[in-house]
Amino acid sequence: GGQPRNVQPFSDEDASIETMSHCSGFSDPASFTEDGPEVDEEATQEDLEYKLKGFIDLTLDKSAKTRQAALESLKSAFSSKILHEFIMERRMTLTDSIERCIKKGKSDEQCAAAGLACLLCVQMGSGIESEEIFKTLGPVLKKIVCDGTASIQARQACATCLGICCFIVTDDITELYSTMECLENIFTKAYQRDRDTNGVSSTHNTVLHISALLAWTLLLTICPMNEVKKKIETHLHKLPSLLSCDDLNMRIAAGETLALLFELARETDAVSRCQQLNFLT
Repeated sequence: GGQPRNVQPFSDEDASIETMSHCSGFSDPASFTEDGPEVDEEATQEDLEYKLKGFIDLTLDKSAKTRQAALESLKSAFSSKILHEFIMERRMTLTDSIERCIKKGKSDEQCAAAGLACLLCVQMGSGIESEEIFKTLGPVLKKIVCDGTASIQARQACATCLGICCFIVTDDITELYSTMECLENIFTKAYQRDRDTNGVSSTHNTVLHISALLAWTLLLTICPMNEVKKKIETHLHKLPSLLSCDDLNMRIAAGETLALLFELARETDAVSRCQQLNFLT
């Protein structure tokens, strides 16, 4: 039973209704739960994996709608069930598909691919294999985040993905700093918001600034203390200006970041006092 394995490519003008319906049937996370009558778990797992293989294949389809539907279906599966072994065997195929969709796709497809990249790293956890994935996807994500011609939604999704994946995966301090610098270059533009004469553009970019700030704040929590001190010195006196932003979400994000900076500042002071005491004794 099941769908035929030889699925013909779709044209952009006429995507397959059957395949789109098949994908959308698995867009609900409830589709992957194990509630209900007792069933053969092995058979159910095999059926799920067979369908997921089909979705992975469809991420290479000619139709943008079909690719996006496949990405969304994979996201739904990855967010609902631990599939570490299945993903481990296909991590490079998935990475290649995500990279291609981010590079070649339009806004919605890029957002879906970035979301899937996050879930891929969450499923994989830390390790050498995950680092290989991030080495491939990291530069692509950074390029979109910094690309002023890309849609704000895609840049926002890639900024969030970049922060989460780097937080989970990387043990490379150089890569951590590079990622933070990329995000920093985005959200610090909000500091000049009041001096920006183009109010519409400034408001339009606020969602991107928020995502970059929150992703940067997450990465700050895993920075060495000497780097934390530098960031505190740079941003502690500038972030309060964002508390007067018209956007509520920006005010919340700025407040959360300030709270973290103050907490980290207290820790650095405590470390400094301990070091002084040790020196004296």
